[in-house]
Amino acid sequence: MKKLIYISCLGMALLAFSCKPNLEGTAATAGDADLTSFVAIGNSLTSGYADGALIYSGQQNSFPVMMAGQFAKAGGGAFKVPYLLNSGNGMGLSSAGIIPRRVLGYTTNCLGVTSLGPVLASGPATTPTNVSAGGPYNLIGVPGASSFHVAIGAYSSATQGNPYLSRFVETPGVSSMLSEALRAKPSFYLLWLGNNDILGFATNGGVGAISPNFPNPLGGDLIDPAMVQGALNAVMDSMANRGAKGVVANIVDITSIPFFTTIPYNPINLRQGQADTLNAQYAQLGITNVTWKAGANPMVIEDTTVAHPTFKIRHATAQDYMVLTLPMDSVSCAGWGVLPNKALQDQYVLDAEEVAIVRSYTDQYNIAIEALASSYGVAYADMNKYMKSFKSGLVYNGSELNAQFVSGGAFSLDGIHPNPRGYALVANEFIRVINAQYNATIPSVDVTSYDGIIFPN
Repeated sequence: MKKLIYISCLGMALLAFSCKPNLEGTAATAGDADLTSFVAIGNSLTSGYADGALIYSGQQNSFPVMMAGQFAKAGGGAFKVPYLLNSGNGMGLSSAGIIPRRVLGYTTNCLGVTSLGPVLASGPATTPTNVSAGGPYNLIGVPGASSFHVAIGAYSSATQGNPYLSRFVETPGVSSMLSEALRAKPSFYLLWLGNNDILGFATNGGVGAISPNFPNPLGGDLIDPAMVQGALNAVMDSMANRGAKGVVANIVDITSIPFFTTIPYNPINLRQGQADTLNAQYAQLGITNVTWKAGANPMVIEDTTVAHPTFKIRHATAQDYMVLTLPMDSVSCAGWGVLPNKALQDQYVLDAEEVAIVRSYTDQYNIAIEALASSYGVAYADMNKYMKSFKSGLVYNGSELNAQFVSGGAFSLDGIHPNPRGYALVANEFIRVINAQYNATIPSVDVTSYDGIIFPN
């Protein structure tokens, strides 16, 4: 993204395995868990964020709200949400400020071809009104939050911190995500933080710093695994001191989401004459590591390790990931990724070396998170493994779902966050591991009762 500070496969065949609601006809029980006061702590994924923004209906369709509805059948209590106004077109944060959500619409590209794709919703974004008087709240899902933000009071400042968090805390600039969660007197908690500790770095093509001592508070850096572990441990220790049980989730591999898998590395289709012309241009400049042929060709990307004194560029490979925000009109009509002086800049490509670093950090985060779950005796949701099944495809009660952008049915139009139907799948995975850990019989959510992508009439 350029860049969503919060916080999401061409030609993939479906792996058809059945996924149906469980425990139908079984009495709902909490087992060894106490669900009377459930709090959910996380980032945009936990808030219900989708289509590049958070809206009132998105909050209603967040997976913690779905889970709370099922918990109520097993003795769960009220679940308060810091709702936005049910007006405007959502609250999406980017480097440009607050922007509205994305919707499907028809656009005409630079070649005059009209197609259906994501466009910004018409009209204003949603105004983030203050709702602190209604607190404390049970849903502490904060778009933009990294794990290291969770116990920092300054992060709730309206001007220096997160404007979404500021609007519902007790004391802006002093209250933290953790203090707000504890204010709700939780008996059971859900913790899913750490995705943004990788995502901001990855969505910006690996432009940020790696393990800085003082991470950029707006995101974009790759956070040290020890810092992530320390932040999550602080939350889980505070919950354990209250006697609260819970569930903690690990971090999703970024290559499982459409933001990185939609644009192919080789979309440049050439005729033989076009290839010959490009080869002559490159030869004149002494560029010998890039050649063109008739048919599909990889795009050309920047690479500082290339030996050429001026043009440090190369062809992309299948191990390099193009980000979804790459402007394809510039590729089609302005020579981006084709001409030697218009190689794709770093922010549009997560190259193979950066992918390896991100995966290494993901693995380190997940080893630490699983160890913490074991140490504190709470349920562990392997969302990394589960959401990889979106990529290969699944069938739920006859509905086919996969991670293909727009048509796959599980992800929203930002290519990062699930849509309501995808969030229902996430809710059910959390419920499944809670049932297993705490001998509970909490019923699953009916996934098919939630919308996927809404197509225009």
